[in-house]
Amino acid sequence: MIVLSAQHIAKSFGVNAVLKDVSFTLEQGDRIGLVGVNGCGKSTLMRIIAGLDTQDSGDIALSRGTRMGYLAQQDMVRSGASVWEELEKVYEPVFEMEKRLRALEIEMEHAHADPASFARLSSEYDKLTRRFEDADGYAWKSKVSGVLNGLGFSPEQYTQRADSLSGGEQTRLCLARLLLQKPDLLLLDEPTNHLDMETLGWLENYLAAYRGTVLVISHDRYFLDHVCTGMVEILMGTAEQYQGNYTRYTAQRAARFEARMRAYALQQKEIERQQAIIARYRMYNREKSIRAAESREKALARMEKLDKPVDERAIRFHFEARRRTGEDVLRLNDVGKSFGDKQLFAHLSLHVRAGERIALIGPNGVGKSTLIKLITGDVQSDTGDIRYGANVDIGYYDQHQSTLHPDKTVLDEVWDRFPRMEQSDVRGALGMFLFTGDDVFQPIRTLSGGEKGRVALTALMLRKDNLLLLDEPTNHLDMDSREVLEDALADFGGTIITVSHDRYFINRVADRIIEMRPDGVTQYMGNYDDYLEKKNQPVEPQETAGRTKTELNKEKRRERMNRQALRQIKERAKEAEKAVGAKEAEIAELEALMADPALYADAGRAAQVRRDYQRAQEALARLYEEWEAAEAALEQET
Repeated sequence: MIVLSAQHIAKSFGVNAVLKDVSFTLEQGDRIGLVGVNGCGKSTLMRIIAGLDTQDSGDIALSRGTRMGYLAQQDMVRSGASVWEELEKVYEPVFEMEKRLRALEIEMEHAHADPASFARLSSEYDKLTRRFEDADGYAWKSKVSGVLNGLGFSPEQYTQRADSLSGGEQTRLCLARLLLQKPDLLLLDEPTNHLDMETLGWLENYLAAYRGTVLVISHDRYFLDHVCTGMVEILMGTAEQYQGNYTRYTAQRAARFEARMRAYALQQKEIERQQAIIARYRMYNREKSIRAAESREKALARMEKLDKPVDERAIRFHFEARRRTGEDVLRLNDVGKSFGDKQLFAHLSLHVRAGERIALIGPNGVGKSTLIKLITGDVQSDTGDIRYGANVDIGYYDQHQSTLHPDKTVLDEVWDRFPRMEQSDVRGALGMFLFTGDDVFQPIRTLSGGEKGRVALTALMLRKDNLLLLDEPTNHLDMDSREVLEDALADFGGTIITVSHDRYFINRVADRIIEMRPDGVTQYMGNYDDYLEKKNQPVEPQETAGRTKTELNKEKRRERMNRQALRQIKERAKEAEKAVGAKEAEIAELEALMADPALYADAGRAAQVRRDYQRAQEALARLYEEWEAAEAALEQET
């Protein structure tokens, strides 16, 4: 059943047309992610659906009786009630039902002498009891405490005034209230803001089991992967709908883009061919040839011209190392660090080998960024020592971009670091990160967080270091830029240590996770999914007695080779899935062509299209087999 239908929605602000022709539908039980570049109109569209803004044209239709709930990015609580009382308000209809049930019980006690009246009261009592149970009448307290605990509220906060909470806490309280209301259509604008990893996991599980329909805006790709059953992308003012989660969407989008680019190239080739024929006819300068030229010109004018597809993933770059390190890249031995009376960590030891990709995770304040700065030498340890391997060149990405000079231009910021480079080469590198034309003369202080990040990445790329230390590298980057960064790091031949809260990024980049907590440090082999799987398993100490250092090193080398093999299998599965998506898009293109009656005016071309279609179907079957084989190999390895 269709819960919501948006058809041809348009919205402008002055001369700026944000939404031009947006159409999509939501079915009962769908969990749809709304994505697109910053400023494309996602939040505007959601406000229109929620009835808080009006569209300039187009229609929004809801199925009859649909209850809708909306969470904005910065929802606030303005009442003087406590946290618990604020959520208790959700169940006011339940409390009214309970009052009526108690009143009915009294009335029934006095109605035994009147069978008709007793039957009527009993019927009402039975119906109201079922409604009371369905509305969590007996379980509302556990529901409230469960949602509060899941969203990170401690029992001590239950009695705190709701309007005294921080902005992030108030947004979480609004989310809790909305989840308890259980609307048929749940509209969520960036619900993952202000949530830690543990709370994010709880919310993902809650929404995955939600019985209603969900439309969500989020930059958290891991969240979209684990919650969504479909995606809607706002692209150049229009909407495109996809089946599957975020990862499936990216594969389908790439396939659609390639199919459109092929169609555009074929049409341009056909236009050039027709124009050459027209020029040749006119060159003959005979009445018959001129009429033929004019006929072809009219046909060309009637042709529906395809726009050249725009690839919004315009950033293209890669990392490379100018020299190789030895097998041992870095050793931390019994390192400790405190600031005043606060001890961040103690007795921390770490051995980093060439080619490893390590992610440091943990709550804020446990010292992840400080550990990175210890390795760079910007901060000195209180105890222990840090030793570097042979030929180690350190490249550091600072999440706060504190090394950028605010009064320099973009060009000078990078060129001053690499004075031997030609200006054209520096501008070419900046162009990879979307700084073109006069963009390079902007002062650093005028840039957004994402633009400053791209300047820092430009400099990092040009350094060609073999040990990259990355502190929250995906902060401020849009989703497409994050994908490109992950591709570049996946192809990098050096060693990576990164601090990140971006679980999708960690999943794609890391092969070892170090969890830092106030009570100590724990290491896990694998990516973020592997970490979640192993986190609650008991850790058994490895038996090392009786084994030489050489034997231990050989075992560790075998483990690394196994991890590399697993990465290759994952990459093979990803490539197979991408190839299936591309072939499906090609088949859809051929089917659309075969549905056009004009095709059959040319019997030869129609026959060729049918042959192409048959070959594409056969190729798709082979690709499905390859994909299934890759997935089976991946399942066997994991």
